[in-house]
Amino acid sequence: MPHHLMNLRNVPDDEADDIRALFEEHEVRYYETPPSRWGISMGGFWVHDDDEAARARALLDDYQAQRVARQREEYDARCQRGETGLWHQFRSRPVTFLAAIIAIAAILSLTLLPYIRL
Repeated sequence: MPHHLMNLRNVPDDEADDIRALFEEHEVRYYETPPSRWGISMGGFWVHDDDEAARARALLDDYQAQRVARQREEYDARCQRGETGLWHQFRSRPVTFLAAIIAIAAILSLTLLPYIRL
């Protein structure tokens, strides 16, 4: 019976490529199903054998722990440089930021206008 190792919905391409390389490096016999365009099927990495599933799961857990630590370090470094938050978004793309604020205000006003007129 197939064992589902990982869902591929909303997985970045670099992470999926890293996992493929990890499985190839350790000669894990896996197969992959792609996620659908409309989000109906999840897609993922699969194996048939129980022993292979346990080995692949251990490799995947180690990789995920390393990736979390690496992503946390990168995020902390961006925070230290001041590259996160609303102010950074405004400074990097002021026109887009202001357009989004105006759109949010317009949607809120159109949504709440009938209740305000009561």
